[in-house]
Amino acid sequence: MREPISLLLFLLLIHGALHPSSVTAGDFTGDYSKLSGIIIPGFASTQLRAWSILDCPYSPLDFNPLDLVWLDTTKLLSAVNCWLKCMLLDPYNQTDHPECKSRPDSGLSAITELDPGYITGPLSSVWKEWIKWCIEFGIEPNAILAVPYDWRLSASKLEERDLYFHQLKITFETALKLRGGPSIVFAHSLGNHVFRYFLEWLKLEIPPKKYIQWLDEHIHAYFAVGAPLLGASETVKGTLFGFTFGLPVSEGTARLMLNSFGSSLWMMPFSQHCRADNLYRKHFSHWSRSSHQTYQCDEQEFRQNYSGWPTNIINIEIPSIPGMDAYPSVSEVAQTNLSNMECGLPTQLSFSAREISDGTLFKAIEGYDPDSKRLLYQLQKLYHGDPVLNPLTPWDRPPLKNIFCIYGINIKTEVGYYFAPSGKPYPDNWIMTDVIYEIEGSLVSRSGNLVEGNPGAASGDETVPYHSLSWCKNWLGPKVNITRAPQSEHDGSDIQVEFNVEHHPDEDIVPNMTRSPRVKYITYYEDSKSIPGRRTAVWELDKANHRNIVRSPVLMRELWLQMWHDIHPDAKSKFVTKAKRGPLRHEDCYWDYGKARCAWPEYCEYRYVFGDVHLGQSCRLRNSSADMLLHYV
Repeated sequence: MREPISLLLFLLLIHGALHPSSVTAGDFTGDYSKLSGIIIPGFASTQLRAWSILDCPYSPLDFNPLDLVWLDTTKLLSAVNCWLKCMLLDPYNQTDHPECKSRPDSGLSAITELDPGYITGPLSSVWKEWIKWCIEFGIEPNAILAVPYDWRLSASKLEERDLYFHQLKITFETALKLRGGPSIVFAHSLGNHVFRYFLEWLKLEIPPKKYIQWLDEHIHAYFAVGAPLLGASETVKGTLFGFTFGLPVSEGTARLMLNSFGSSLWMMPFSQHCRADNLYRKHFSHWSRSSHQTYQCDEQEFRQNYSGWPTNIINIEIPSIPGMDAYPSVSEVAQTNLSNMECGLPTQLSFSAREISDGTLFKAIEGYDPDSKRLLYQLQKLYHGDPVLNPLTPWDRPPLKNIFCIYGINIKTEVGYYFAPSGKPYPDNWIMTDVIYEIEGSLVSRSGNLVEGNPGAASGDETVPYHSLSWCKNWLGPKVNITRAPQSEHDGSDIQVEFNVEHHPDEDIVPNMTRSPRVKYITYYEDSKSIPGRRTAVWELDKANHRNIVRSPVLMRELWLQMWHDIHPDAKSKFVTKAKRGPLRHEDCYWDYGKARCAWPEYCEYRYVFGDVHLGQSCRLRNSSADMLLHYV
């Protein structure tokens, strides 16, 4: 699952480094200048650079130290074999290819644009828009800290090879010393799994009595954006069929590359009813590296269909004749008679989320697919055998003061697949015959036919199913206030509110609210009654795409207002008011052709600046428009 990331910068921006001059010094008395922002990017959202010299035959473009590898589309197109050497890892020990080594870049530049350029830059933009927001609102450069990582590695290898979690801990401590206050964490997609592992790893580095104290001192708020809390179906598709990231490579090449990464299993779908017991925590004094976690499921797992997911994730036909010759390697294809696949009727097997995460799927096709043995090894070694955390288990709410879980909904999202033998050699030995999508409360096949299953109240964000995204609703307190408002600027006339809604664990919260078909809404689920000192909120954004949500102006606006509200000394409520949403930036002002004036006249005025090419561009905020922020206290 590749994803861009662009939101946390905004967080720190609003909370951590806001300049008094950006609003007015009289509006703020809180010590907001002490806050910092930590950005943890998602999968494939960090630049990788070469750390070796590689001569590419038949191509004028070689790889030299610090050359861009991920993502350099020019070299990918002209020397794909060389490029693959710099991307591939050994599937067993996760070491680099013997001829080329790549390492993650550092700093903000590593996450703003993956492939800088006049044409490729906008297409690969990640955090660039976020940084523009930070600059516009006066955020100091040292208030924004990016923590890129090698997204090809599993969590244990990140620490073993790069000491990544040691460095992340130092980053938090340095930010506290530098600015004098805690940090705001923004994680997108896979970055949420990285942050979860960090919190568990930290328990082994800090005395237990000081663990919560360290979190309270160093982390003010955690924004989980597009978090695949129970995994994502697309990950399994990538392991069997390949995922091209939109690049000009074949699915087989993409599959070969993806399955060499230890991180390819990190976002595998898993059941909410199965957990791993960490022996380290139970027997601290007797723990050893050889200890393994036990994987156990409760009774609900076997009473429910599909492990609680909408449907079985993988349905696959296997030949009646077992053996590796059913799927020959490239070198064997000339000698192999593929007609033996036609000697018997194929058998169709179905696999739920639990059967994928515990390895049942890969064991079942081990005799038919060369990658299954490698994937089983990675699953056992890097995940089930991880001494810190088996990430293929549902999370409880992290012990942080403030958590905001944010994701998009109601976009057609893949939740299940049908595969069959293709008759071709590895890595193209499977063909995807059908796809099951969730679409706003129903399941349909690729051909448009309705499919039986357990669809949720909404659909996902095009990449992660709703069932996985909405797991964080379990972190809410026993009473929840629900607010639904238009995403665009509004005067508050279309606000719907439900107070003190009962929240039952392991059950979705479905508001009794209407929708206008032409309006995109944002629905807020906020603690009405929560654990003292702990605050949780869930934001659902209609039609917000997984990879682009961090570039959403609506999300940046809401983050800004919430953080501004948090630091204001006169704020009386736990959350920012939703009564109205007026313009906050010049870009929010527009020309009202019906009234022949700028819309929102109390906040916007017509002010031409040389270079404006249309009336809307000349609509700008009034000088006193910063006063409107007082409405959100």
